[in-house]
Amino acid sequence: MPMSSSSFDSSGSSDVTPSPDSFNQTVIEEFRANGGRVGGPFEGGDLLLLTTVGVRSGREHTVPLGFVRAEGLLLVVASAAGAAEDPQWYRNLLARPVVRVELGEEAFDAIAVPAEGARRDRLFAAVVRAAPGYGDYQRHTERVLPVVVLEHTGADVPPREIAGLADRILEAHDWLRAQLRHLRAETEAHFADGGGARVPSLGLQIRQHCLAFCQGLTAHHSGEDRGVFPALARSHPQLRGVLERLAEEHRTLSGLKDGLAALVAGIGTAEPGAFRAELARMTAALEAHLAHEERELLPALAGIPFPPAPAPAPATAPSPAPEPSPEPSPTAAPHR
Repeated sequence: MPMSSSSFDSSGSSDVTPSPDSFNQTVIEEFRANGGRVGGPFEGGDLLLLTTVGVRSGREHTVPLGFVRAEGLLLVVASAAGAAEDPQWYRNLLARPVVRVELGEEAFDAIAVPAEGARRDRLFAAVVRAAPGYGDYQRHTERVLPVVVLEHTGADVPPREIAGLADRILEAHDWLRAQLRHLRAETEAHFADGGGARVPSLGLQIRQHCLAFCQGLTAHHSGEDRGVFPALARSHPQLRGVLERLAEEHRTLSGLKDGLAALVAGIGTAEPGAFRAELARMTAALEAHLAHEERELLPALAGIPFPPAPAPAPATAPSPAPEPSPEPSPTAAPHR
């Protein structure tokens, strides 16, 4: 049964038969071994693999899901086959919105953004037209099935050739700046008024991009504080003062990042002018730090390859030369 006329949600169930973890793992292995193609009841269907990070465990979890494309968007539905509760993978992405998507032979990071209000209803109607099984799931539960947009994180970041560590730092900064642009644009859309009719709520979309930025910034700074900065301090001792100041900035920005999350959490009741002003202040400080870091570090990082070259194998002591064989006796018989 192709998924174009049904659906698949690996939260533990499909529209064909209960799917225990062993069944999911079989699908995952077949998907990866065959460039995204699987057989059985899902042959010819639209299937992707979604990897989220567990809310409590912090471990990665991969599930196979049916997907639908509508309005130029990549969509998955947290149907759990019409169960009363949301599937675990959905709860995971609400806490950690950056996910990994495997689609055919392509793999990419995405930000998972549940649609809200009228937009969710419109997208769900498009999903049901493509895969009517989701309509059956909705009729079997009082829960409103979440429709999740998987936004390719590289879609609005120009590709950058990674030849060294400096390029890797710039790539991370490009991504962080893109998330700040999302926050500003979505805030304007949220507060916009078109002829007296408010734009559909973007609160959850803004929250997900804010979470993605905050978690991305934390991971980026942790990598610098624990790896890049100590290595640079050893190889470029003249930069130790700069590195100490940047590490102190990281601690200051941690508080600013928390303030940004708190600001976004209150967007539903915020006064637009005050919200915009505070968002502008915070994002300006964050972008100033990125620019400062680039000015201070990129010249020193320019010659460092990325990924790092493997360490040379340790030298071993040369083997002792073999003792010379005794000269044969003139009377020795020749070897035959």
